[in-house]
Amino acid sequence: MAKKLGAYSQHLKSAADLETTYEQVRAGFIALALERNRRATPYVEEARALKAAASKASKPADLTKIKGIEAALLAAAGVSDKAAGHLLPENKQEAIHGLITKFLEPAGAAFVEELVFRFLLTRGDTLGGSMRNVGGAMAQRRITRALLATLTLTKVPYRWLHGNSNSWAAMTGDDADIELYLRGLAWRRGTKDRTLIYNVTVPLVNNNVDVVVLDCSPENYKNAYKEADSYVLLGEFKGGIDPAGADEHWKTARTALERIRKAFAKERAEPKTYFVGAAIVKKMAQEIWAELESGTLSNAANLTNQDQVASLCNWIAEL
Repeated sequence: MAKKLGAYSQHLKSAADLETTYEQVRAGFIALALERNRRATPYVEEARALKAAASKASKPADLTKIKGIEAALLAAAGVSDKAAGHLLPENKQEAIHGLITKFLEPAGAAFVEELVFRFLLTRGDTLGGSMRNVGGAMAQRRITRALLATLTLTKVPYRWLHGNSNSWAAMTGDDADIELYLRGLAWRRGTKDRTLIYNVTVPLVNNNVDVVVLDCSPENYKNAYKEADSYVLLGEFKGGIDPAGADEHWKTARTALERIRKAFAKERAEPKTYFVGAAIVKKMAQEIWAELESGTLSNAANLTNQDQVASLCNWIAEL
């Protein structure tokens, strides 16, 4: 009897198909650079606004008299927004006083430029921190966009969960850029309700999972996610594009997926699992392929290959 091919066979014929090419790595690094610039734009605009406001001061000490720039002065003093939340008013004043006496006054007539430079240094650290997770965020957006395309193409109405308001919105004719804010997606196909949520702490596993799909409507989600039988799919994705860290990312994801399978097996439940990675090197590709062939892993795709992502998302939408 011929072996039944898994869903992955629609877009993968061998382990080599999973490998990330040099051209894809290069494109990934460029995409990261563009994302860094996009995220930096608000900080640059804040710096321009700070410069305009600070220019009203004739000397550094006058800066404390300008309303609305205390947070910026604290940032220039090296105090992050998180740290500022733990400081008393007198501590904040002390930090600003130190900035003025130790750095701005010695700068002389160029104190405004010195202020802006130091403000950007702190904001740069903030940006660097947010960039550590940017690969995962970009992976989530790419998968989301492919899922939206699949549902729209097959004329399946959907609702989406706004990450900021935590409310569900109906599908509209213009869904441009909603992947920037989307945290969940829900649709109904025939008699099946499906609710997909990103970054969920699954009670049964007691760990965060990148994405889950449950057999329920959004209204029943809070109860369903506690029940093992409600889970249709759990997945891990790694959006980092640097090949040097690829094996480590796969090791982390593989361990997480194995933990998921063991936890659900104890409850006699067998939800499907999948892995998506941006940087997939040869050895890693062979290990993923072996898990696909054995049925340990239900599906997989290379995030940098649009055809593979589209095929994977079509499979998700039809589960």
